[in-house]
Amino acid sequence: MSGGLYGVATHRTYQRAGFGAAVRRGSRPAIVVVDLTRGFTEDSYPSGADLSEVVAATSRLVEAARPADVPVIFTAIAYTEAEASGDAVAWLRKAPGLRTLVEGSEAVAIDPRLPMRPGHDLLVVKKGASAFFGTSLAATLTGLGRDTVVVCGATTSGCVRATVVDAVQSGFPVLVPRACVGDRAEGPADAALFDIQAKYGDVITLEDAVGYIGSVPAPAAPDAARRLHRRGEST
Repeated sequence: MSGGLYGVATHRTYQRAGFGAAVRRGSRPAIVVVDLTRGFTEDSYPSGADLSEVVAATSRLVEAARPADVPVIFTAIAYTEAEASGDAVAWLRKAPGLRTLVEGSEAVAIDPRLPMRPGHDLLVVKKGASAFFGTSLAATLTGLGRDTVVVCGATTSGCVRATVVDAVQSGFPVLVPRACVGDRAEGPADAALFDIQAKYGDVITLEDAVGYIGSVPAPAAPDAARRLHRRGEST
């Protein structure tokens, strides 16, 4: 890990503590796209910023995943009218700007520039920062037989970081393509990426992520799979 953000002394301190080792990359990854909804990717919304470059980079990664049938799971924060206007959700008292993220509104729609395939890609609706908290995401990843999670989305210092922490705590090695995550401000984003690289996952380039996803073997065609099964070469 680099000491560029906080200096050589910080780098040496973290190195001495044993942080920053590379994670194991499995052969069955999934991509989790965290909250790239219009309320976060468009600066016309109070909670948003112009994340056009993040959307473009994430789209490239998602398209690279299609030939190998790598699962892509999208998430969105969405509150009922009662939740958005009331006091039941403690987070909304701290971050009232998120009260605009109401179910059924354009603010919670997945950015239309993303190549999401309705009816194919899964959508996880959440109420908190982490895509794992209070959702079935961990069980879904396990059910799909996934062994690595590539996390994209927004915001880097908020929901992305929280999702990364919960992913590794749920037993999944994590990769974060730097170009595929975004925030409202550079400072908090850089700090979050430093923290992720030190303790929770590997922050990598988009080219590295595309290459890794592209290296995943394509699934066998149904007819070929049946032939292998008949010959006893498949379980």
